[in-house]
Parts: sequence; structure tokens; C-alpha cells
Amino acid sequence: MSDEQQRSQMVRYWWSKALESLASARREFDAGSYSFAMNRLYYACFYGVSAVLLHRQQSFRKHSGVRAAFHRQFIKTGLLDTKWGQLYDQFFEDRQEGDYVVFVAFEREYVELQIEQCSEFLDRLRVLLPSLDEVEGENGCRSF
Repeated sequence: MSDEQQRSQMVRYWWSKALESLASARREFDAGSYSFAMNRLYYACFYGVSAVLLHRQQSFRKHSGVRAAFHRQFIKTGLLDTKWGQLYDQFFEDRQEGDYVVFVAFEREYVELQIEQCSEFLDRLRVLLPSLDEVEGENGCRSF
């Protein structure tokens, strides 16, 4: 397998993780587990951004590196509107609070809105991944 084929396969893998995380967030939301839903929403965005960066031949070991590269390559260049950078930052902060701050609770309405925003965020990222243009499964996932 060539390096290009391997990278393409890895991009598809991270993209599928993004979609799985969004689906997991919806399940957690339906179960009333709002902090867990917020965690999964952040990871949906993180995996999606990781896929887009890897498509551009970049990968990072830390969340901060992914976040900085996302802003540098997509927000500051105007490829994506600044609202998507702000949303990604908000997901990061919410995940940090939900995972590490005692007694933090998210309201149902807020999490419901964030699920919609995350779905739209992934739709925006998907456009930047032409390597996924092959036939995809019912929920956007494909086997590889």
C-alpha cells in the first residue's frame, strides 16, 4: 500500500470516528447524560478536524496542536467562517469543564443546540474532504 493510500485510509478512519462520536452524543443526549453528550460532541469535531488536517498531510499528537492548526489553516485563511473556529473552541471548553470541573451540568436545550451545531460543523468539514466522495453508507459511514 502506498503512502497516499494509507493516508487516505486514515482520513476515512478519522472521519468515521467523527460520525460515530456524533451518533454517540445523540444517544447520550437521549439518555439524559448531557455531560457525556458534550464530551462526544467535542470528539466528533476533533476527529473531523483531524481528518481534514491529515488530508492536508498534517497530524498532531496533542489537542492543542490540532486546534491551533485548524485556526491557522481554515479560520485565518477564510476557508471557514470564524464562527466555526469559535464553535470548535466552545466545544473544547465545554468538554474540559464537563470532564474536569466538579458539579458542572449542561442544560438540555444547550446540548440540543450544540448537537445541531456539531452536525453542521461536520457538514462544513466534509466539503473539504474530496477523498470521501466515493459511495458512503446510509449515515455517512463507509467501510474500508
